[in-house]
Amino acid sequence: MSTTTLKIIALCAMFIDHIGQFFPETPEWFNWIGRISAPIFIYCVVLGIKHTMNKKKYLIRLYLFSLSMAIINMVLNQLFDYTHFYIWNNFFSSLFVVAVVILLLDNFKAKNLFFFIIWQLSTLILCFVLVEKYEVLRLSDPSGTYYFLGSVFGNILFVEGTFLGVVLGAIFYLTLSNRINLIILYSSFSLCFYMLHLKVSNYGNPVIHTYLFPFADYQWMMVFALPFLLLYNGNRGIGLKYIFYIFYPLHLVILYLLAVSRL
Repeated sequence: MSTTTLKIIALCAMFIDHIGQFFPETPEWFNWIGRISAPIFIYCVVLGIKHTMNKKKYLIRLYLFSLSMAIINMVLNQLFDYTHFYIWNNFFSSLFVVAVVILLLDNFKAKNLFFFIIWQLSTLILCFVLVEKYEVLRLSDPSGTYYFLGSVFGNILFVEGTFLGVVLGAIFYLTLSNRINLIILYSSFSLCFYMLHLKVSNYGNPVIHTYLFPFADYQWMMVFALPFLLLYNGNRGIGLKYIFYIFYPLHLVILYLLAVSRL
């Protein structure tokens, strides 16, 4: 199974998942199917950053699409703020941060890790100050502003999937050449999601559920992405380089506008 095939499978699963997200009357199993998409996309980005000849260009492309998606989301949220129905899907931002961390691992230096930590801490404080003190781009729900700023600054806590997406990216990076380790670590990671949900569900703190662990109780179903990852044959396939970059924002905007029109 080539990288192109993996991406197409992930795109289909993602589309089904987002139909379930924007139209709650759809069966819950739409969202179950969607659990396999994020891990596959993260896996493909790990492969991409590992094999690309121009890593800087790869990072810049991810960041620019992340920034564009963040702006689109904020414009839509400002326009339809009165509906209290928001869009803050921006997986580009998650993939950008994952790619940065993979680069750190691939060429590890203590000073680079230090700068990364400073970057994350300073932008975390900056996001908090801008939202809580200055109320920039204020929405009825401030979560949208936090996610917007998280995409702008590349903050690991205010991107879709939070820091756990980065942890998953690190697991894929460390197990690229060892399928047994991939099975063990990825299965354990999925089990941890199930255990974490049992623990977190007992807490009513909205900060935990919104920013630290914003996952449904069936997130563990991402384990079903594992067979597809194991079938990867090392081939790039026919490419379709920009299919995800174009399809992702396009389908989200269409689904969101359709959902808002029904309110």
